[in-house]
Amino acid sequence: MAGTLYVVATPIGNLQDITLRALETLRTVDLIAAEDTRHTKKLLQHYGITTPLISYHQHSGAGRTEQLIRRLQAGESIALVTDAGTPGISDPGGELVAAAHQAGIRVVPIPGASAITALLSVAGLPAHRFRFEGFPPRKEGARRQFFESLRGEDAPIVLYESPHRLLKTLQAAYAVLGDWIVVVGRELTKQFEEVFRGRLSEAIAHWQTTPPRGEFTLVLWRSDGGNSVPTVEEEATVQVNF
Repeated sequence: MAGTLYVVATPIGNLQDITLRALETLRTVDLIAAEDTRHTKKLLQHYGITTPLISYHQHSGAGRTEQLIRRLQAGESIALVTDAGTPGISDPGGELVAAAHQAGIRVVPIPGASAITALLSVAGLPAHRFRFEGFPPRKEGARRQFFESLRGEDAPIVLYESPHRLLKTLQAAYAVLGDWIVVVGRELTKQFEEVFRGRLSEAIAHWQTTPPRGEFTLVLWRSDGGNSVPTVEEEATVQVNF
């Protein structure tokens, strides 16, 4: 009888943000497939879990996927984890999950912490529906086109961004969308957690004087009074530089 693949969400920062079910799953499976075994080992050591680890990340290749599928077919149970959050959500793991489904193997979600829902919960915005777009494009032209495609969206838009591209992303959003409301979550659930809420122009001014550090999640919202595209003079006022 084939085993089970468990897709396990792990903390996005604070190690206490893990469910009892996730801990029990990590203790009882035969193997944990981790994005970074060194990172996951710290979590396991914190909770006294000694389950064997194997690496599984975006560069693992088809061979590692096939190896894990064979072990599942042989009756072993495997927990799939990433460094933080849920596998497959802007993280590796989707390929193994798809292969497990194709092989007729049971796939079970073990939900947990999420930067998306964590920030939305403190954003103070109407989040009965929202649009998740992951990381914006890195190149300037593609990034601008990306925001142009979002002009007509009236639901909150959730993004991820790295510290060295945060300011460019805020500037591009302001230049294309206008002075939308933005909520920026930095280092969510970690020691230096910060939640900034204001207009894009205010966020740009803030991060121009405060060097961005850590991991960022953003929520953009098209609200009344912030929908007009800024003039050249207004862009200059907030120092929009691509």
